[in-house]
Amino acid sequence: MKRTLVFGASLKPDRYSYYAIERLVAQGIETHGFGIREGNVSGVPVRNSLEGLEDIHTVSLYLRPATQQQYYQDILALKPKRVIFNPGTENNEFARLLEANGIAAENSCTLVLLSTQQF
Repeated sequence: MKRTLVFGASLKPDRYSYYAIERLVAQGIETHGFGIREGNVSGVPVRNSLEGLEDIHTVSLYLRPATQQQYYQDILALKPKRVIFNPGTENNEFARLLEANGIAAENSCTLVLLSTQQF
């Protein structure tokens, strides 16, 4: 099971992170959300704390690079198997840091990966 954390989750239905949560849930993937505002998307709680999150396989990132730096250590501490940098979130500095810690960094699109059965 690829337990997935949507990092930068939005409660706004017109945001890609919202769509990603919907599609992950539709495909039966255990999904968690982390965002600025707490709420619920497709039955998935979006929290503003990472406390208690364990065994995360994939972090699907929806934060622009300038905002990511403050979360580097938090994401590393989750010890995911991979981090997906969705379009607009690509960050070579963070990708190098992840890979140096044994975490795969992938510039891709969660929605495309899901729709093509490559997630």
